[in-house]
Parts: sequence; structure tokens; C-alpha cells
Amino acid sequence: MKTHAFRLTKGNDLKKEIENYCRLHHIQAGYVACCVGCVYEVGLRLADGKTIFHTSGHYEIVSLTGTLSKDGVHLHISLSGEDGTTIGGHLMEGCLVNTTAEIILHELTDHEFTREFDENTGYDEIIMRAKC
Repeated sequence: MKTHAFRLTKGNDLKKEIENYCRLHHIQAGYVACCVGCVYEVGLRLADGKTIFHTSGHYEIVSLTGTLSKDGVHLHISLSGEDGTTIGGHLMEGCLVNTTAEIILHELTDHEFTREFDENTGYDEIIMRAKC
């Protein structure tokens, strides 16, 4: 396993930058170990799998979890607003970092994750393989 740590700053798109980092560092398989920070624009897909939720405001990142593959990322985020109300869902592009996002990723160097279309779900689902 290899650990990656980096920081995003104001205006960075959280999802795009994690994808870019994975691509630049040739991460074939991994997961988000930790992310703390805040955003001022929110972009989520909600649990019905269809509704896209956008809003603006001050939100703390209280959780970011997900898998990293050579075919892209699958990330879920929870955000806490100024009144403590928490929202969450599938991270979409358009979730913009406010002051900072401190990110730690774990790369699984002995695995390869890919994504293949699954007719049952209608999504590209992860295929996890150990490298021989």
C-alpha cells in the first residue's frame, strides 16, 4: 500500500481534482482514507440515483469516502451546514473547495480496480482484482 497526501485550495473542484490526481499518479486501485475541509458550492446526486442537488453556502466536509480505479472514482460525501444540518450523497462535479480540502488516499499497489457496465444496475460497477 502507498499513501498519497495533498491539499486543494479555494475554487478547486473536489471531484475533478481527485480524479486528476489519480490520473497523474497512475493510481490503479485505492480508496479515500481521509478528507477534511470545506466547500462553498455543492453538487450531489441523491439516493434516488436521479436527482442532482446543487446549493451554495458554507459547508464543512465531515466525511468523504469512496473507491479509486483506473476508470474513475466513486465518491460519497457528507457535508454539515452553518446550522449543523448534514446533507450527503454521490459527489458530483461542481463541489467547490472554500479555504481548503486536506486529502489522504491509500493506493492498493497489489490490486487493480476497473469499472464495467452492469445491466442489472445501469451503472459502471467496480471489478476488483488482485495482481498476480
